[in-house]
Amino acid sequence: MKRLFSGALLTLVAASSMLAACSTNSTTPSAAPSTASTAPTTAPTQDKVKLTIGSWRTEDTEAYTKIIAEFKKKNPNIDIEFKPTKNTEYNTALNTSLQSGNGPDIIHLRPYAAGAALADAGYLEPLTNVKGMDVFSKDTLLAATGSDGKVYGVPTVFSSTQVFYNKKIFQKYNLQEPKTWDELLKTADTLKKNKVTPFAFGSKEGWILSLTEGTLGPAVYGTDFMKKIVSGDTNFKSPEYVSSIKMLKDLTPYFPDNYVGIGMDDMRNMFVTEQAAMMVMGDWEYAVMKKTNPDLQMDVFPVPSMKADGKQSVTTWVDGSFSVNAKSAHKQEALKFMEFLTTKEFGALAVNELQKPSTIPGVAANDPLVAKIAKNADTISTPYAAVVYFNGGNPTTKATLENSIQGMYLNKLTPEQVTEEVQKMTDAWFKPKK
Repeated sequence: MKRLFSGALLTLVAASSMLAACSTNSTTPSAAPSTASTAPTTAPTQDKVKLTIGSWRTEDTEAYTKIIAEFKKKNPNIDIEFKPTKNTEYNTALNTSLQSGNGPDIIHLRPYAAGAALADAGYLEPLTNVKGMDVFSKDTLLAATGSDGKVYGVPTVFSSTQVFYNKKIFQKYNLQEPKTWDELLKTADTLKKNKVTPFAFGSKEGWILSLTEGTLGPAVYGTDFMKKIVSGDTNFKSPEYVSSIKMLKDLTPYFPDNYVGIGMDDMRNMFVTEQAAMMVMGDWEYAVMKKTNPDLQMDVFPVPSMKADGKQSVTTWVDGSFSVNAKSAHKQEALKFMEFLTTKEFGALAVNELQKPSTIPGVAANDPLVAKIAKNADTISTPYAAVVYFNGGNPTTKATLENSIQGMYLNKLTPEQVTEEVQKMTDAWFKPKK
């Protein structure tokens, strides 16, 4: 594992104000001159400080309650409240509060360009002197690095996208995890013939579309293709990328009826109630679905390739980091929480409570499925390009991709027109990195 920092670690000293009670012996005038009143002696106590955490992860409230409780055992004077906002409203709510000079003390950063934009705007405190940051690789820290090269967030967990499937339904129809694209399509055909919706899918929410393309696209153009776009050797109008968008259109017979009006909540409900057999989704949904239906028998498989010699893949990225609001009234206490996030103690809590691969090396998952997800992420992953490389511009390339695919599913755009729109927006801001 590469280290971002070298040399001696700088220890963060949390400066908290101390309230000392006076301890004096004094004689109080009394009718009985032999009687003295002595004020009790009290030990110094630390002021209580309350911090808030802003996040889009409403489904993680229970997990962070446990995580915060562990932090508090060694920091009893620091109270922390996890206050998430609905994921589709979080960016706007956070930006509005920061622009007004407020915002949470601890900010859950969207990864890469979105987090860097907040750092560049001066809203975040650099974490230069936080103990433990050298545990992360430079590539991992890129998710929370500003344009000035400083790190502004502690990366907490990796995310990966793959195909969830219902084991009971697969067993009922004698289906196996598909190893090739043809096998995947045959599996979908079998399910459809038996009146089981093959994929829980909806195009109502744009982020689902970029995630689905980022997950399934490598089956068409391979796991190294996006590096060619980043370097300028090709672009989004290439035949390979156009073919990947056509593939998304070709899958529509395996989607639910009225999929254009279906959002994430509907997709999840279809899968956990066993109406649909598969769902292309991120690993964060595992904990949510398991809680919703504890009896659900689910597993995951990587995305098979269309090429005979192609590699299976999962798509990965750092899914958010925690940072400190530069205008927090309690920055030192918030920085203490940042230090806690670099420890293996937190890593174990994250992997077992959030049910996601930890960014901290050497942390294993207790849950077999989480361990399987983590192993795939370590061995057969490809970057989620829309987030890692192409989440810049106004609107972003990622948002343009989402809107354009929505247009395709509404029969307003062809796959070729989708790629033209994506490349046009990319040309407006992106400079190839040779």
